[in-house]
Amino acid sequence: MVLKAVCVLKGAGETSGTVHFEQESDSAPVKVTGKIAGLAPGEHGFHVHSFGDNTNGCMSAGPHFNPHGKDHAGPTDADRHVGDLGNVTAGADKVAEINISDKMLTLNGPYSIIGRTMVIHEKADDLGKGGNDESLKTGNAGGRLACGVIGICA
Repeated sequence: MVLKAVCVLKGAGETSGTVHFEQESDSAPVKVTGKIAGLAPGEHGFHVHSFGDNTNGCMSAGPHFNPHGKDHAGPTDADRHVGDLGNVTAGADKVAEINISDKMLTLNGPYSIIGRTMVIHEKADDLGKGGNDESLKTGNAGGRLACGVIGICA
C-alpha cells in the first residue's frame, strides 16, 4: 500500500508552497515533490523539524527531527538527522521545484515524519561542514521563512 502525506507551507512573509510525500512500501525511500514560491533566488535549507506545533509560528516546531542523536549533515551522509534534506534552489522567478528521494525518511512506524513540521529556511544549509557548533545543529541555515505540519493524505 502506498502511503501519502502533504504539507502546506505558510510564512509571515510571501513564502508559501505545498510539499507532497509518497512511500511505496515500508522499506522504500520517500519521494518528496512540490513547489515553494516567494524565496530569494539561491539555495535554502529544507528540513523536517521535531514537533507538529506551529502555535508560535515556525519557532515552536523545535529542532531538526533527530531521533538517533546524530550531528547535522547532508542528505547523502550516513550519519545525519533524519530531518536533514539539504537544500532546495529557487530560480530567478523566486520558485523552488522540489524533487527529492530520501531513504531515511519514513511515513510509517516510530520514526514517521507525519505530524512533524517541514521548514524552509532563509539561507543555504552548509550540510554540517561549516566548522562551528551551529553547523552541527542547523547547518547555519538561518531563520525559518515558512513551515507547515505534515499530514496524512488520501
